[in-house]
Amino acid sequence: MLLSGKAAILTGAGRGIGRAIAVRFAAEGAAVALTARTAAQVQAVAREIRDAGGKAAGVAADVACEEDCARIVEFARQQFGAVDILVNNAGIFGPVMPAEEITAAEWDAVMAANLRSAFLLTRLVLPEMYARGSGVILNISSVAGKAAFGLNAPYAASKAGMLALTRTVAAEAGRRGVRVNAICPGIVSETQMSKELGRTLAARMGVPAEEQLRAALDGSLQGRAVTAAEVAAAAVFLASDQAAAITGQAVNVDAGAVFY
Repeated sequence: MLLSGKAAILTGAGRGIGRAIAVRFAAEGAAVALTARTAAQVQAVAREIRDAGGKAAGVAADVACEEDCARIVEFARQQFGAVDILVNNAGIFGPVMPAEEITAAEWDAVMAANLRSAFLLTRLVLPEMYARGSGVILNISSVAGKAAFGLNAPYAASKAGMLALTRTVAAEAGRRGVRVNAICPGIVSETQMSKELGRTLAARMGVPAEEQLRAALDGSLQGRAVTAAEVAAAAVFLASDQAAAITGQAVNVDAGAVFY
């Protein structure tokens, strides 16, 4: 198993991509400390993993809150004794509207949930990783942080910020045994976020949701959506020793939508 003996924190683990990564990490031997804002969801995922023979514990928390981030890390240490891997996956999409219509409060909320949370948790786990001389941080960004799409200024900016954070911390940590990478998923149409976004965009465009999704997917080389399981497979690889020489990178899992 690729992650045997490792302990991981996974944020936004109650559903979608976060859940898929949690289940896959546990199947690869990792003990996973799961967190999300909704207690019922995160506990359900933890039970699912334990019922399958894996190691998991869940705690409800809001990663936009500094005190909650500290509580998450302490919870993981109490449950599993160390933090070998941090996956910053939690996030929200925010307002779907032109930049000039977005309020400062809406902008700040997206930045807090998506980018500030990744910074807060990263700074909390780095000291023990440095002391141990090993560790992996994986940031779940988005192709929206690379490509030009309208009606998502705070989301795109937060995801681009995650890529800059990834590169900077990778540069600082590269000689200290810690690897830092990012994954940029494309359209993962099965997730609640993607479905809600699709309905909103379709309504703005005055077309059926199916037509909006098809048009979006046609922009990729494979002409299809990405699955949460495919993102999770990339996450396992990047978190494992098989990716020992990979750091500071942003890996697209997007069916061929963007090329840098």
